Amino acid sequence: MSEQFDQQRIDAALAGVDDWPVDNVSAAVVGPGGVVSTRGDDHRVYRLASVTKPIVAVAALIAVEEEAISLDEPAGPEGSTVRHLLAHASGLDFADRDKVRAAPGERRIYSSAGFEVLADHIADATGIPFPDYLHEAVCVPLGLDSIVLEGSAGHGASGSLADLAVFAGELVAPRLLSAETVAEAVTEQFRGLDGIVPGYGMHKPCPWGLGMELRDAKHPHWTGQHNSPATFGHFGQSGTLLWVEPEIDTALVVLTDRDFGDWAKPLWPALSDAVVDAATRRMREDDALGG
Repeated sequence: MSEQFDQQRIDAALAGVDDWPVDNVSAAVVGPGGVVSTRGDDHRVYRLASVTKPIVAVAALIAVEEEAISLDEPAGPEGSTVRHLLAHASGLDFADRDKVRAAPGERRIYSSAGFEVLADHIADATGIPFPDYLHEAVCVPLGLDSIVLEGSAGHGASGSLADLAVFAGELVAPRLLSAETVAEAVTEQFRGLDGIVPGYGMHKPCPWGLGMELRDAKHPHWTGQHNSPATFGHFGQSGTLLWVEPEIDTALVVLTDRDFGDWAKPLWPALSDAVVDAATRRMREDDALGG
């Protein structure tokens, strides 16, 4: 384990999930060297819901790097591009891929339908059904045996904590994508757009990257008060979350079998704060000692 982490404090932070009002929960903290700590069954398969989106986004960005597609080529409604679809700026409705609610680049309209259109676009460009492309481009090289996409590319994946922890590690210390591509993915796209984070209301503005929600100054939010504005990731309506805190090279993954609701709103930020505090304590102590 990296000297950055205090194992006892990280373990204690994750132990708090044992008291959550869910039947099953699995959680992991991940650093640049891999998994730091886990809690619960790391092989139980959970519905990921919208935590599907970052996985699909990585597959799309691999397709960009392979030059099968480009970020600024047309895709989706008239005037929309791949970039618009990834950044929830295409104007498409949340669920109806045939319903356009705004011009591209005008509003941040959170859209699972947009990811479905994106998946079809990649399939057309590569000649490979998108679930197969995602499997070959992301799952095979990372050894993600449990992750399967069935149905919507916006919310249809399932997977285990063991595999989501590996995926989170890829976001902390990328191997499949270049540093430049990852930096673009976590940079605000179509700056200044207002939009809604499901379950947390309107944010003005509502920053989003390429398939990654950016924490920025959003409040209320599902991450913690101690997460920096640079934190990125996603949560899912099936009671799942994944965030990466790039300032401390740390990720948190939590999978549950209870749909997101009011129960999660105090618990997710509290756990996030506990993990950030535990992950940074060693660094604070070193700074205090002058080392």
